[in-house]
Amino acid sequence: MKRYTSRRPAVLLAGFCLLNLASCGGSNSGSDDDGDGAADASREVLVVSNNWDGTADFVDAQSFQRLLRLDIVPDKSERMAEIQSNPVRYAEFLGVRALVGDGHDQWVDDGFTSHDGRRLYVSRPSLSDVVAFDLATRQIVWRTPVEGYRSDHMAISPDGTRLAVSASTTKQVHMIDTASGAIVGSFTSGDQPHENNFSKDGKRIFHASIGTVYTPLDVPVFDTTKGERVFEVVDAQTLEVLKKIDIGAKLEEAGYPGMSSAVRPMAISPDERLFYFQVSFFHGFVEYDLQQDRVLRLATLPNAVPDTPMAQYPLDSAHHGLTMDPQGKQLCAAGTVDNYIALVDRASLAYKILPTGDTPYWATTSADGRYCFVSVAGADQIAVVDYARQQITATIAVGDHPQRSRMGRLLSSAVDSSN
Repeated sequence: MKRYTSRRPAVLLAGFCLLNLASCGGSNSGSDDDGDGAADASREVLVVSNNWDGTADFVDAQSFQRLLRLDIVPDKSERMAEIQSNPVRYAEFLGVRALVGDGHDQWVDDGFTSHDGRRLYVSRPSLSDVVAFDLATRQIVWRTPVEGYRSDHMAISPDGTRLAVSASTTKQVHMIDTASGAIVGSFTSGDQPHENNFSKDGKRIFHASIGTVYTPLDVPVFDTTKGERVFEVVDAQTLEVLKKIDIGAKLEEAGYPGMSSAVRPMAISPDERLFYFQVSFFHGFVEYDLQQDRVLRLATLPNAVPDTPMAQYPLDSAHHGLTMDPQGKQLCAAGTVDNYIALVDRASLAYKILPTGDTPYWATTSADGRYCFVSVAGADQIAVVDYARQQITATIAVGDHPQRSRMGRLLSSAVDSSN
């Protein structure tokens, strides 16, 4: 079985120097219409972004059968020729490989389908862009480079018309029109903008930056070297930052000093008042009341690797992956360095531990609320957790190093009959 082993000490100096060279900009290159045509039946799918593989797997959300594997970098030769022709840009590319990718190129990070199942929108970190695919033809219909040299987590608006995309080396989050690929606005974040979520009504964006997670300066005394890490509430129309919160400072106010300010994945209560944050280095998560602007509780989960140095945590993540069932009763947490999934009762914070393969790294809830799907990156699997039965009921083989997985739609006519 493949195991994630941090290579940061061996590559840090060279990679850090590469990533601190001047960054390259870019502009939109290509657009298309929204693709609304004659009706075609679609089905619910789990879209799995296989980071090192450069593919996306479309998995039926009920049968767990793979319906399609899509090549996310069909233009790799063209993109690499552009990158290698520019020494500075090539240095940045190699820096992402060495530090963020742990020696691997990051071909795909995040992916959302259009609501009609006709398109897939994906961020490609190593290529610092976002692209849209026509799922019927498997062709790229638009490509949009982001500012800087790495694209990261995304979110799609409830109406499907806009993407929020973190440009992780520029302190910017871009808003992209899904029909044309045009960047229609941006808002300012902290260092290394990361997680994005739209509110249910589409009026707000909940965003967090994580700082320089690829350095080995991981003990609390060096915390400030990680840069500005903030949680933000943003007006989705004007892109004005409505709230800017240092979660580390809020944790200290609540009696928990020395914890990181870097918010990783988050889960949100059905009424959007209580937020559940995973933060760097913490085995568990934080319960935060957004109305009162204060920490309520910590859910402390077992540390199965007490002798592992924090410098070996992948990109500072003790746990990376958190979701909630639609009723708001249970949370499903990926215990990344601990190699388990924790199902946590939201009221009592009592938990059940489910051992997994190596490096569980993302969690998402099925549209019907029955399952928690967990990307097990080191095992190239999705673990299927039944909320009601509180057990892993299936595993799904996927591509190399699955990261973000999202619920979406796929046209029935786009299913690959050879699968």
